[in-house]
Amino acid sequence: MKVWTIANQKGGVGKTTTVASLAGTLAKRGKRVLMIDTDPHASLGYYLGIDSEEVAGSLFDVFLAHKSLSKELVLSHIVPTLVNGLDLLPATMALATLDRALGHQEGMGLVLRNLLALVADDYDVAIVDCPPVLGVLMVNALAASQHIIIPVQTEFLAIKGLERMVKTMDLMGRSKKTHYSYTVVPTMYDKRTKASPAALKVLGAEYSKTLWQDVIPVDTKFRDASLAHLPVSHYVSGSRGVKAYERLLDFLLVGEFGHVKIG
Repeated sequence: MKVWTIANQKGGVGKTTTVASLAGTLAKRGKRVLMIDTDPHASLGYYLGIDSEEVAGSLFDVFLAHKSLSKELVLSHIVPTLVNGLDLLPATMALATLDRALGHQEGMGLVLRNLLALVADDYDVAIVDCPPVLGVLMVNALAASQHIIIPVQTEFLAIKGLERMVKTMDLMGRSKKTHYSYTVVPTMYDKRTKASPAALKVLGAEYSKTLWQDVIPVDTKFRDASLAHLPVSHYVSGSRGVKAYERLLDFLLVGEFGHVKIG
């Protein structure tokens, strides 16, 4: 099973849209996909029509049981979406208390990696939606991931968020003696503005080795798809946004960071 984390230490850059869009495109290609929401705001669940406060169990419950994890326990907390082959391990607001309640316990940084290992035979790809705050949840998401996708809105404040994210990965990488593989993905690109092309130029100059050489454009179909509780790939075909995420997925499956075969 391939594991990707979608992360940035700035909100509003398209993380949840990227998770839903990549996952939906994979499901449309016949892959079994597990989405994991580690953000206490639970936006991914609401996007997909799942009220995380009404589900029987959530990621928080899995963390509570981290000393006695089993495949059966993990699967019992996963819920189906409206899309065949696309499942979600939902978040709840209780995750906001995780650092204070359990963050000090030994092994808490590897809970996500351990639970994914238990269901590795059940899915082709797992995609993790990450909160914009450095804490035990982001540590888990980065530790579990084989590749990190960093959506960056093409405007200058978002580039500052990217700088913080890269510094965080560098610091964590040095402390854990590992290297995080990542791709920077420009999002919400609007060629009609001055800000988007200017920000894209800065990204190209400063992150040329890790920057995806394409963009996710502004597309109102993303908003319409979320209202329908569907990934944009299943809401409409052929839109600019759909085509852009198809190109991004193709790059990730066989990209500059390595050749990957799924399924």
